[in-house]
Amino acid sequence: MTTTGAEALRSIPQGSLVSRVPLYQRRIEEVLARALDIEGGATPRLLEAMRYSTLAGGKRVRPVLVYTTGEALGAPLELLDAAAAAVELIHVYSLVHDDLPAMDDDDLRRGRPTCHRAFDEATAILTGDALQARAFEVLAQAPQASATARIEMLRVLANAIGTRGMAGGQAIDLEAVQQTLTEQQLERMHRQKTGALIQASVVLGAVSAGTADAAQRVALEKFGAEIGLAFQIQDDILDVEGQTDLLGKRAGADADRVKPTYPSVLGLESARARAHACRDCAIEALAPWKERFAHLAEFADFLVARAS
Repeated sequence: MTTTGAEALRSIPQGSLVSRVPLYQRRIEEVLARALDIEGGATPRLLEAMRYSTLAGGKRVRPVLVYTTGEALGAPLELLDAAAAAVELIHVYSLVHDDLPAMDDDDLRRGRPTCHRAFDEATAILTGDALQARAFEVLAQAPQASATARIEMLRVLANAIGTRGMAGGQAIDLEAVQQTLTEQQLERMHRQKTGALIQASVVLGAVSAGTADAAQRVALEKFGAEIGLAFQIQDDILDVEGQTDLLGKRAGADADRVKPTYPSVLGLESARARAHACRDCAIEALAPWKERFAHLAEFADFLVARAS
């Protein structure tokens, strides 16, 4: 029987990533805390809201992807800190704004009141704005990175969160409430709203490292795009099957809002199969490098097997 590239990658002894992820998570908490140690120019309330929203824990999937990709390409962690912090600051800004009454109107995030509930709506809007600005400032000042690398990282991140990425996907999401979408339309929404920033996390790790050749860059972009979609499909599934106390946000919210999701469009089992297919496609893209990217393959498996 022929062995696929994805199967070959999985056959490489794994396990060390399990010990690396907590290290990455502890590191990014420290990096984020330093990034938010800002003096002057803001009220104490705004700075408190920024720290409240950002330093609330979480899986830190996007920074972990930056670190895992960069280390696979031989980069030291200190070279990856700026990109890891920037992508998480962007992610947190998006959550703060998504939770607002004008968007998803959520009361719970990461197991505690959302920013606009803990503070107020105006402060939450400003918190998101300030976190987005801080993300680009952190990238622009990335120590050890060349001017060329900084510009490329800024371009990658901006593209991922603009009209072709997160903001565009969120606009589609808002217009899709109580509407019927085809699978193709749903895929476009997910790839932009969630997938683009996850893909950017992988690419930022590669750009920070500065050692990926053209073929590796293409493969990593493909990997990021496919795990980004797989991640959001699994989120859709968890909204149906998950528990609020594990998710840290209210389960069943998508169904309550009559939002189109992969389970509602395809059914649960077909949605699960689609997530697995995306994961396999992602891993297959990295197969030519086997051992080098085995940790990314391992993380892809985690993303579609997670329960929160």
